[in-house]
Amino acid sequence: MDKIRCTWCGTDPLYVAYHDTEWGVPVKNDHKLFEFLILETFQAGLSWITILRKRENFRKALDDFDYNKIVKYDDIKIESLLQDAGIIRNKLKIKATISNAIAFKEVQHEFGSFSNYIWQFTHHQPIKNSWKNLKELPSKTELSDLISKDLKKRGFKFVGSTVVYAHMQATGMINDHIQTCFRYHEV
Repeated sequence: MDKIRCTWCGTDPLYVAYHDTEWGVPVKNDHKLFEFLILETFQAGLSWITILRKRENFRKALDDFDYNKIVKYDDIKIESLLQDAGIIRNKLKIKATISNAIAFKEVQHEFGSFSNYIWQFTHHQPIKNSWKNLKELPSKTELSDLISKDLKKRGFKFVGSTVVYAHMQATGMINDHIQTCFRYHEV
């Protein structure tokens, strides 16, 4: 018998694998949180499948999402990224990646880790929603509004409430699998 999944992942094998193994799984590792944050910021205005298809290219182009290296990117590196057809070649988003790496490190310094900072908003526990269908899922909430505002105050870019909500879903801060999805009780 086929597994029941959230219908947003469709039948694309890459999307299905992402849904089945990553989406909604609580992430507490700073490196992985940074990766998702950067991918979400590049996704703004695009489909997530576009980002998933370019994920490995991003990993290669951005030094495996190493924020310690990204903070040192200069104009030469920015120009090389703008020439890389394997990623999203948006100058504002590329520059935001650098400023987000700087802000990320500042948050780590202040809170001990980015994980400590971001998870404090959910009291370090995932929020388990109870959606019956995809139409019920919000694109943002009061909590994502609050986190977005705080991130922006700390110098982060491309972190509007919708991007933050998507980040919360991806990193398991909230479980937005619909109730009939086989992953709902697993994450």
